[in-house]
Amino acid sequence: MLVLGIESSCDETGAAIIKDGRYVLANVVASQTEIHERYGGVVPEVASRQQLAAVLPVIETALQQAHCCWEDIDAVAATYGPGLAGSLLVGLTVGKSLALARDLPFLGVNHLEAHIYANWLRLAPDADLQIDASEAESAYLPGDPLFPLICLVVSGAHSELVLMRDHTDYLLLGRTRDDAAGEAFDKVARILGLGYPGGPAIQQAARLAEEELRQQRLPVRNPYRLPRAWLRGTYDFSFSGLKTAMLHLAEGLVADQQPGRPLPSGGRQVSRYTAMGSEAAKRGQVHIGLLAAGFQEAIVDVLAVKTRMAAQEYHVRQVLLAGGVAANVALRARLEEELTPLGVQLQYPPIAFCTDNAAMVAAAAFFHLLRGERHDLDLDVEPNLSLPFRQE
Repeated sequence: MLVLGIESSCDETGAAIIKDGRYVLANVVASQTEIHERYGGVVPEVASRQQLAAVLPVIETALQQAHCCWEDIDAVAATYGPGLAGSLLVGLTVGKSLALARDLPFLGVNHLEAHIYANWLRLAPDADLQIDASEAESAYLPGDPLFPLICLVVSGAHSELVLMRDHTDYLLLGRTRDDAAGEAFDKVARILGLGYPGGPAIQQAARLAEEELRQQRLPVRNPYRLPRAWLRGTYDFSFSGLKTAMLHLAEGLVADQQPGRPLPSGGRQVSRYTAMGSEAAKRGQVHIGLLAAGFQEAIVDVLAVKTRMAAQEYHVRQVLLAGGVAANVALRARLEEELTPLGVQLQYPPIAFCTDNAAMVAAAAFFHLLRGERHDLDLDVEPNLSLPFRQE
């Protein structure tokens, strides 16, 4: 089964062709990062206009890359939520139109569910793979994630801990009560003047600072310890307090507080702060990289420990990472550290499939299509859509 997937939930326009929900024959993404970087975040109206310009070219490119024609496509899938209403409308309308014109089954896909199903993706060894009907009828192939499992979904708008006992079976264990992890990364990157998107910028600044400490043969010990909101007795998260603590710390720091232990050079002037109407400290110099590392460590600490606790309680075989923050190397390493002693496997998608893409949309659609699910062509966008959690 070949599924054409279309993704347009925010500022990426994607088209992909996936075989049997797993094998990537083509995955094309048109990014708007350079456009929105000047604003420090995504401008919805600009994003939707760019989606209009990019959506048909990425679909045509995906068909060319997969060496496919329309007669080879078995179904069309497009994201219908959550996301920006204008952007979602572009991809969903094009997907429904193509399905109607080609008389193909159509399925609207939940963007969060798609991030989870990025863990089923693998690169096809040969773009000219023949379709195997016996494979298409199977819900499990070797190398697929193993149920039951815990999935940590961490992105710009969502931070959720989910138990999956089977395909499309979601039990919510915990979620953020305020800012999502990715949102906190973006806001703190703005505070530190590191640019957009925030997650990669903070990760790079932290890595460079730690490398410079090693080169100077100084202990890699961060002097900036930030608070953690543990919310005892729950699997919920909270990052707004951490973000505020980071702002206050950065504003108040004007010099190294460890006499005789000079921090690496190359810090940026704190007066370049641009976020939240703050007048940052206007004197001295703070080492931005170590501040970024301290913040990243605080986020990773809570995510990893709570995920390990959930894995222990529910006796799962695997933990999946999903969402844009799943690309964070520190989070991956810390989860490995927490889960390996339990004998629990950690799985995460390749970096290219962590951020928004259409391959994950087509992968998620496949498992719904196997169950005979379809959507009518009057399906509308749902900007605030959540995962279809069941009640336990």
